[in-house]
Amino acid sequence: MNPFIVSARKYRPLTFEDVVGQKAITNTLENAIKNDHLAQALLFTGPRGVGKTTCARILAKKINEQATGAEVEDDFAFNVFELDAASNNSVDDIRSLIDQVRIPPQVGKFKVYIIDEVHMLSQAAFNAFLKTLEEPPAHAIFILATTEKHKIIPTILSRCQIFDFKRITVLDAKEHLKRIAEQEGVTAEDDALHVIAQKADGAMRDALSIYDRVISFAGKDLTRLAVTENLNVLDYDIYFKVTSLLIENKIPEVLVEFNSVLSKGFDGQHFINGLASHFRDLLVAKDNTTISLLEVGDNAKKQYLEQANKATLPFLMEAIDKANQCDLQYRASKNQRLLVEICLMQLASITFSDVKKKAVTS
Repeated sequence: MNPFIVSARKYRPLTFEDVVGQKAITNTLENAIKNDHLAQALLFTGPRGVGKTTCARILAKKINEQATGAEVEDDFAFNVFELDAASNNSVDDIRSLIDQVRIPPQVGKFKVYIIDEVHMLSQAAFNAFLKTLEEPPAHAIFILATTEKHKIIPTILSRCQIFDFKRITVLDAKEHLKRIAEQEGVTAEDDALHVIAQKADGAMRDALSIYDRVISFAGKDLTRLAVTENLNVLDYDIYFKVTSLLIENKIPEVLVEFNSVLSKGFDGQHFINGLASHFRDLLVAKDNTTISLLEVGDNAKKQYLEQANKATLPFLMEAIDKANQCDLQYRASKNQRLLVEICLMQLASITFSDVKKKAVTS
């Protein structure tokens, strides 16, 4: 049996064109190399799994290709040095690095040093690194990567050109997963990929890890139901159903639906939190100017637009407020189930007076 390679490694970008969701940064780096305008100390900062180390490796490779006019296939692996600052964070480790920096490259023009998780360096190690970072040899380029820029001392930051990587948008992550699914011959529903992209919370690496997990569960046919079942997330159909019952003032049915959610092992706070988000999505779906804020699949968008027409603006505003208050009080409550049930009863009663008035007038 051949060893399985996880998608995060298998589909790791090899060129700047392949990097997902960081167009501004990759274009800047490409132009800097092309115009010979690249700083000798760069700091890549941003959330986990958005392409910092990947971009550092691509950049390290391209620097020597551009400088020597070599073909893309040429190997400059001996010119790239990667240091994990999480496990090499002492003064001695940095002194050893500084001694290496003095030696010029045997092949190519530059030696590139990628220091990952640089915020893990000790204070003394940072201080030992300052002089070399400020005045590096002409053949040395430093690329520092970190998820926690605030932990890096200002004297280091002032010596680096800083690139802030952003979280991957749900749409970008979904499109990338769609391309991978097509390459692997997987039939994937648009909504299924959307759920994965949302669950990843802006990290492409997380999205690929989740994708591998659900493929192991569902095989070559990836459906929304299979994804929600495997990831143990509440399907949005539940929120549509509950909201319909709330609008129609059907308190007993709402409580029965909430009981079925609890019986599936979901937490009451998880449910009320999701319901508040659902109300928010209905609110943005009511106006054409805010529909772009609705980060859902095409099928779900139709359902949101349909239910948004049934829910009034005053109802949604009050519902968001009550659901949010319930969420805030949940941890401190001694009877958490009752708290959520009271909240649901109050939500189902918001439009009750309007229904009563209509009945009287008719």
